[in-house]
Amino acid sequence: MKSDIQIARETPLKPITEVAGSIGMDREEVISYGKHMAKIPISLIKEDQVSKSNLILVTAITATKAGIGKTTVSIGLSQGLNKIGKKAIVVLREPSLGPVFGMKGGAAGGGYAQVLPMENINLHFTGDFHAVTTAHNTISAMLDNYIFRVRGTGDAIKEVLWKRVLDVNDRSLRYIVTGLGPGNGVPQEAGFDITAASELMAILCLATDLEDLRRRIDNILLGYRVNGEPFTVKDLGVGGAITVLMKDALNPNLVQTTENTPAFVHGGPFANIAHGCNSVLATKMAMSYSDYVITEAGFGADLGAEKFFNIKCRKSGLRPKLTVIVATVQGLKMHGGTPEKEIKAPDMEGLKKGLENLGKHLDNLAGFGQTVVVAFNKYAFDTPSEIEVVRQFCEQRGVSFAVNEAFAKGGEGAVELAQAVVDAIENRPSPDLQFTYDDEDDIETKINKVATGIYGAKEVVLSSQALRKLKRIEGTPLAKLPVCIAKTQFSFSADPTWYGVAKDFQFVINDLVINQGSEFIVAIAGQMMRMPGLPADPQAKRIDIVNGEVEGLS
Repeated sequence: MKSDIQIARETPLKPITEVAGSIGMDREEVISYGKHMAKIPISLIKEDQVSKSNLILVTAITATKAGIGKTTVSIGLSQGLNKIGKKAIVVLREPSLGPVFGMKGGAAGGGYAQVLPMENINLHFTGDFHAVTTAHNTISAMLDNYIFRVRGTGDAIKEVLWKRVLDVNDRSLRYIVTGLGPGNGVPQEAGFDITAASELMAILCLATDLEDLRRRIDNILLGYRVNGEPFTVKDLGVGGAITVLMKDALNPNLVQTTENTPAFVHGGPFANIAHGCNSVLATKMAMSYSDYVITEAGFGADLGAEKFFNIKCRKSGLRPKLTVIVATVQGLKMHGGTPEKEIKAPDMEGLKKGLENLGKHLDNLAGFGQTVVVAFNKYAFDTPSEIEVVRQFCEQRGVSFAVNEAFAKGGEGAVELAQAVVDAIENRPSPDLQFTYDDEDDIETKINKVATGIYGAKEVVLSSQALRKLKRIEGTPLAKLPVCIAKTQFSFSADPTWYGVAKDFQFVINDLVINQGSEFIVAIAGQMMRMPGLPADPQAKRIDIVNGEVEGLS
């Protein structure tokens, strides 16, 4: 099998204006970034067409170190739908450079189900991450300048909530001290989050237009004055400047798959520390020009899908017709207790035990009212008997099942999955979406409903710091906002080593972060870090230029 980079380089790419024209876009409106990437103005969204398109969410079983291949399945499904004569577009998040150079490597699909040009997408792309990073840190600089200028007055800031961001995995920046040295500002504790955790990234992905972007930026809570009053970007007076820095990033990015079908890649919030979905605008843009739109939500269904439904859908009015959940034999075996080094070898007992994890996710998706298709992401060493065990499990649950081989065969390998999706949408589409909690529930109730109903926790415990933040929220409009729980992606619990299905555990919330601009409350569970560290053997050690070509990104 050829490497991802070999396949990408051997794929003849169409001019991006031709890709745009193939779905009915005015080529004159396309803002090209070279020959094969473009930004599409949000003015081209057709709201009357959005409601007519079939939105499909792709999610997965709980993540494992073996990988699940959710992005590859999403891209392959869009290719498969086009193969059977349907007009389909895939919509994905942008990769974050930190994980690309850290543990994850590339995040543009794999094999013959990739979005291209892969190297550009995995690196600087159209500059959206840089725009968010610059805008975020401009707020930081302006805020520090304000603190320096008003120190000792009644306008002084007592508590700062705003950190800086960087799109690099760097644990040494989690906690720092700024302002050291004479004339260099006011010494204070500070820190960095990764750019994907920036509230501006979440705002980018939830904003509906330029005016809404400005409104949300103005509403960002930066800290509290000495008199206890909240201090926002609007109070700082730089909302216009920050909006200017992000205005181009607001437009969705158009690229193409390995089969030259259209793909939008826009926005990149993590699902374990943010809401984990691509932008609302990119989703609506795709729905304006196709009959089927495939989008994904980060990590397992307990993280990405829950936030997709309870945050993105709640706020945007989008409603999926179907959810596809991806499973692999390797992932199921790990959840069944098979040692990582042995997951490629037959272990029927481990596989059957691991199906409990898939079952829990299916129960959760049924709770949202979703019609589900299980996509079995096939690897070369999977056996027919293993595939049959998973198929029978799904049949017993009354859930559609299809084998996906898009990695090895492209769209042809996803035809079975594409047909299962079309059949399900035509014959039993998902009914009205059912949310986990109501807007009127208080924040603690919302957290409890997600933790006990989705994760399986016995009880939720809030730390003293979280309780202090909760008191600030109670009785204010903030209490009506959705919750975004930041926790490990490797378990239903906050313990990353608890594979399978965690049950009857205590779920501890250590802090609450008020994201007033993106309009959700982040509840940080366990030891979740908003700035990742690098592994012992970073992916960056394998990335290089060889004969003028980039190597090691896949």
